Amino acid sequence: MEHPSSSSPTTPATAEPAPASRRRRWLGGIVSVVVLVAIAGLAWYLTHRTPALAPRGFGPPGAGGAPPSTVGVATARHADIPVVIEALGTVLSPGSVTVTPQVSGVITQVLYKEGQVVQKGQILATIDPKPFQIALDQAAGARVRDEAQLDAARLLLERYRVLLAQDSIARQTVDTQSALVKQLVGTVALDRANEDSAQLNLQWSRIVAPVAGRVGLRPIDAGNYIAAGNVNGVATITQVAPIDVQFSIPQDRVPEVKERIAAGATLPVTAWDSGRTRQLEAGSFLTLDNQIDTQTGTIKAKARFANTGGVLFPNQFVNVRLLLRTIDGAVVVPVIALRHGPSGDFVYVVNADHTVTLRNVTAGISGVSDVAIMKGLALGEEVVTEGGDRLKDGAQVRTGAEGSADPASAADARRRRRGSTNAGGAANADAAADPGGAPARRAGRRAPEAAGATK
Repeated sequence: MEHPSSSSPTTPATAEPAPASRRRRWLGGIVSVVVLVAIAGLAWYLTHRTPALAPRGFGPPGAGGAPPSTVGVATARHADIPVVIEALGTVLSPGSVTVTPQVSGVITQVLYKEGQVVQKGQILATIDPKPFQIALDQAAGARVRDEAQLDAARLLLERYRVLLAQDSIARQTVDTQSALVKQLVGTVALDRANEDSAQLNLQWSRIVAPVAGRVGLRPIDAGNYIAAGNVNGVATITQVAPIDVQFSIPQDRVPEVKERIAAGATLPVTAWDSGRTRQLEAGSFLTLDNQIDTQTGTIKAKARFANTGGVLFPNQFVNVRLLLRTIDGAVVVPVIALRHGPSGDFVYVVNADHTVTLRNVTAGISGVSDVAIMKGLALGEEVVTEGGDRLKDGAQVRTGAEGSADPASAADARRRRRGSTNAGGAANADAAADPGGAPARRAGRRAPEAAGATK
């Protein structure tokens, strides 16, 4: 049996879905292109748009350039500029003594403590004095014996001279007695010298400090035998008050230093810690060396400090500041405001219209934080101190105080724009989801409002 009607209806049914699928593909491609174009346009807008809120007073109205740069400024003022030489110095003691014994013997006492500050003449240690006392007694006894012999010889000489005058004895006897008296005089003198030597040895058995200063670590203890001239000695004393600091001065500054010294000026010197944040001690310039070091081109100098508090310690490294003179009433700006270019030193001067002008200046003496401007800048003008690396002549700027107020207003504006954008986006989403229901809802919201207004 044939079924002619079964094949003919099947063919159109299978052919109809093909045009619909092609239309969906075309529609999807068009939507994708539109989305890509929208994304590209949004990206271009975000990267090329100008600031929406520009601070008033910067540039002409409607200007579309880059925003003004925020900079730090300072005002040129009158100030005294100290002319200072800075150097690295080493603390040196004016005197360091190793106290060695002058006689040999057994140490009976050590009378100092390690690290103690001792005075000149203070007893540090004692050596057993008994042998030296015995030697002194022996010398004194010999002197007394020989003095008695000398007295007897002198009396006998006087008698011989009387007899010689009476021509009762020979002259030879008188001469012999006279020679004996002289011999005994010499013997007595020798005895006195021996007695003094014994007295000195006895005195040296008490070892005293030759200078005032700080005692180091003890090299020997009581009960030990020590020889005269022992290398280690019984103590090492280092003078710490006053104390010196040695530093180097460039050879170019030597004439200026000598000129100030020749004028009778006292040059103040201060010693600072390694971070240059704390002043350790204040003193005065002492002297210069007699020759310049050819390898470094510097000359050694010394300054003296009272160091009553013991802040400076021998062999300590300190930063030294030598004040040569002070320039009074100079026009100064911060050191960071002065810049260097191919044409020399310059500063950025802030104008009344919030633009900057590159102005060449002549710099003078530079202090620790300020530099004197000898030419090119007037008193009271504002110069850029921070943020000048990204500036050029005629650039627009704003100070840090003005820039700190702008972020708040800009943030408020951004929040307002973000709120309006979110509200518009929500409304568009509602309209897209229910095109017919949005007008009805808006009408429904207006109806109660109108009713409320009527009431």
